[in-house]
Amino acid sequence: MNMQEAMQRLKEEGFKHTDKREDILQLFSDEKRYLAAKDVLDHLQEKYGGLSFDTIYRNLSLFTDLGILEATELDGEKKFRFSCSTEHHHHHLICLDCGKTKHIHDCPMEMFPIGDESFKIVGHKFEVYGYCNQCQKNENPS
Repeated sequence: MNMQEAMQRLKEEGFKHTDKREDILQLFSDEKRYLAAKDVLDHLQEKYGGLSFDTIYRNLSLFTDLGILEATELDGEKKFRFSCSTEHHHHHLICLDCGKTKHIHDCPMEMFPIGDESFKIVGHKFEVYGYCNQCQKNENPS
C-alpha cells in the first residue's frame, strides 16, 4: 500500500478526503513500521491541537477495515502499519523495539497442515517477534 492507493481506496469507498486523514496516512507512508495510536497523536498534535484519541482510533479502525492498514498487538497495545503491497502470501518478523518488519516467505501452515473437513479455515496470521540488527546494536554498543 502507498499514499496514492490509500487515498484512492478511501475515495472508492465513499469516504471524504480530509487533511487529517491524509496526514495520518502520510505518517504511515513515511515510517514503514508499526505505530501505536499514541505515536500518531504525538506526531499530529502540534498541527491539530484539539485532536483526540477518539478521532485517531476511528480513522485507524476505518483504514484497517478498508485494508489500508493492518494491525497487530505488541506488548498489549494495538499497533498499525500500511498493508503490504505484495500480492503473494507471507508473514512477518517484527522488531519489538522499533516496530520494523521483514517478510517471512515460507508459511508454517504449509509445513504443518492444520484442520479437517469439519473446520473451514478462512485465514491465519503468523508473526515472529524479536529485535532487528540495528536495535541489537543500539542495546549493546561495542
